[in-house]
Amino acid sequence: MKTTLKNKIGKLSLGLSIGFIILFIFRLTTEKEETVVATPIFQQTESLESNLEIRKNYATKRHSVALGQAPMLVDQKYEKIADIQSISTVFDRDEDQLRKYVADYNGLIQFENKNGNSGYRSLNLTIGVPPEHFDAIYQQLIQIGTIQAKQITKKDKTNEYKELRAKKLSLEKIRTSLINLKAEGGRIEEYIQLENRILEIEQQLQALGVSLGNFDEENEFCTVKFSLTERKVTHTDLSQRIISAFLWTLSTYLQLMTVLLLIAGFSYLIVSTIEKLRKK
Repeated sequence: MKTTLKNKIGKLSLGLSIGFIILFIFRLTTEKEETVVATPIFQQTESLESNLEIRKNYATKRHSVALGQAPMLVDQKYEKIADIQSISTVFDRDEDQLRKYVADYNGLIQFENKNGNSGYRSLNLTIGVPPEHFDAIYQQLIQIGTIQAKQITKKDKTNEYKELRAKKLSLEKIRTSLINLKAEGGRIEEYIQLENRILEIEQQLQALGVSLGNFDEENEFCTVKFSLTERKVTHTDLSQRIISAFLWTLSTYLQLMTVLLLIAGFSYLIVSTIEKLRKK
């Protein structure tokens, strides 16, 4: 009887030990040798650009509208922006690939901010892209690094463009009228007031010229904002991996044994209760 009990205990101990060893080996072989360490994300492109005069990018799309018998072409002015945020563990390689795509698709870097030491670097680019290349370069850029966020926003700017043109025409008419008044002569005070007013209008026209220049078809671009943040990779040596795997296995194994014991105890109570009910 004692020998049989010892054999059962021995087999049970052997089975439990084998289970522990299998679980330990599984954890050790699946545990990663490299760990990506989170690094602080630097100031994003939007807040950096807010302190600078960054060119607005607009594009034109022609729509055919049917008016009676003859169709008419209508120009739509729009702004299209792609925002892409990515992290990289091979920062130099991904940066080179990013700049290569910009060159391949005739893009123009309109804003650039790069900071941080090796392992903790961040690169923010605002890229002007010809409208016909926008979709193609977007598909290439979202393959760089590990994408954390991406979105495309398109806004109609036709009314804004028309309002700027109307305002420019109105100011030009006022300027012409003031110049004609100045030619009629008058008091020195009136002449000075006219000159100051003409100067103000000239300044407004210059500002409008810059805004309207962004809509010129010769300078048409869509915008891609790309943020690349480096993540540092640390290598774990074998002794650390063994200790980590052992502690994980011990904790997991004890939890499994506790659950099994609870299940066994609960099952025993149910079976005992059923047998007592049957005897009654």
